[in-house]
Amino acid sequence: MTHDEQGHRVVVLGAGYAGLLTAKRLARRVCRSGVSVTLVNGESGFVERIRLHQVAAGQTVTDLPLARLLAGTGAELIVGTVTGIDLAGRKVRVGEKMIGYDTLVYSLGSMTGVDGVPGAAEHAVTLSGPAAARQLATRLRALDERRGTVVICGGGPTAIEAAAEFAESYPDLTVRMITKGGPGASFSPRAGRYIRKQLDRLGVEVTADAEVARVEPDGVALVGGVRVRADVTVWCAGFTVPALARHIGLAVDAAGRILVDQTLRSVSHPDVYAVGDAAAASGRWGDALAYGCRSGGFTGPYAADTVAARLTGRATEPFRFRYFHQCISLGRRRGLIQFVRGADDSPKWSILRGRLAALYKEAVSSSAVWLMRHPGPYLR
Repeated sequence: MTHDEQGHRVVVLGAGYAGLLTAKRLARRVCRSGVSVTLVNGESGFVERIRLHQVAAGQTVTDLPLARLLAGTGAELIVGTVTGIDLAGRKVRVGEKMIGYDTLVYSLGSMTGVDGVPGAAEHAVTLSGPAAARQLATRLRALDERRGTVVICGGGPTAIEAAAEFAESYPDLTVRMITKGGPGASFSPRAGRYIRKQLDRLGVEVTADAEVARVEPDGVALVGGVRVRADVTVWCAGFTVPALARHIGLAVDAAGRILVDQTLRSVSHPDVYAVGDAAAASGRWGDALAYGCRSGGFTGPYAADTVAARLTGRATEPFRFRYFHQCISLGRRRGLIQFVRGADDSPKWSILRGRLAALYKEAVSSSAVWLMRHPGPYLR
């Protein structure tokens, strides 16, 4: 049966933490009532983005085929890259194919931003996906054998986790971090001291309060003229979203995230919903949620329920969210859990650290995949 022969057509773009949960939950709710749910994704497998630093450290991460994760839900999977969206005609271009929709859920996520510093796009590598992470692992393994140097630009969770993992997995590799502030500057002073202590223990060399002026083939140049040599530069300095939403005419904020109402519906195109990092969902937390699965993943189940409610004529409730924690692995044996205030994500004094924090972080990371594999009551 073709899309045009079916009833209401829901198309979900992107199978990250938010998009996959949207498709699974919505399909289980509506596919038996004549509604079709199609999930479009650029890869055939679910990418555990929060584990890409482990892949780059040479560790094996379980393959999670999307077809298997969607089995039994009624959702259709199309593997391909979205190259355009016709909002007026309600069609999505995937390669040379046009897919019609009545409701579109936009969940194309975010990626590491490399356009703000000259040379970053050309000469730095990012943890942008499994293939890039595996290629980096090959390079780091070779560099470890000849005692080479990797420079990590950034001081946030991704940079900290990568630095700790690389230093632990490649003991003869020199690992350097360059940060505008200190590593983990957004955490409490107590948490920041622990992060720095663990990086020191692992031998990570930190250049704090430094700004990268440009990335070069063999290192980085800092503002002020100092050059830092590197065999590989890994860029972990912030996130951005694809320009597609802006280019096709959706209302977006200054960062390019789609402006939505309290039900995650586009303020300019009511047949479009945005979830995950693609959405500028405002609330008591500010103009948008923090990037990442710890916040974005909650938008997927909510959007599924809201779309299902509207298709069946039921009332909807506004999206609600509160922050709880930030989790960081510091190698395989230690971690840090920074508990935060629910409204604004600001750090509390309380933290969890060490081996117990590593187990806590692993449990949180694994729970996301458990939800993907086992719908259970949460996804019915």
